[in-house]
Amino acid sequence: QVQLVESGGGLVQPGGSLRLSCAASGSIVRVNAWGWYRQAPGKQRELVAGIITGGRTNYADSVKGRFTISRDNAKNTVYLQMNGLKPEDTAVYYCNAVLRYDSGSGYYTSDYWGQGTQVTVSS
Repeated sequence: QVQLVESGGGLVQPGGSLRLSCAASGSIVRVNAWGWYRQAPGKQRELVAGIITGGRTNYADSVKGRFTISRDNAKNTVYLQMNGLKPEDTAVYYCNAVLRYDSGSGYYTSDYWGQGTQVTVSS
């Protein structure tokens, strides 16, 4: 069974920083792509940042220059370093992984979601 577990959310003042982590566990062969999404109350879930095999990254315009996504392949973990946080960054942040895993009876590729972690930016 594959699981994604997030950590690192919390309350921070405007201009502050937080680092989110998301670790995948289970019979994982390879993580092809990671993504961080967020959902604010009353809004749709949106992609914040993504990173794919080879290291190419992409960011939402609203976070470019402030957020950085990175990964540790050996640990099957992705990070989101968030600097210069603004009140409008307040949301529940979710990680997503498109990965290949060993079910015991074959290899499959699927995507998984973390449970979400709350980020609140407020003075």
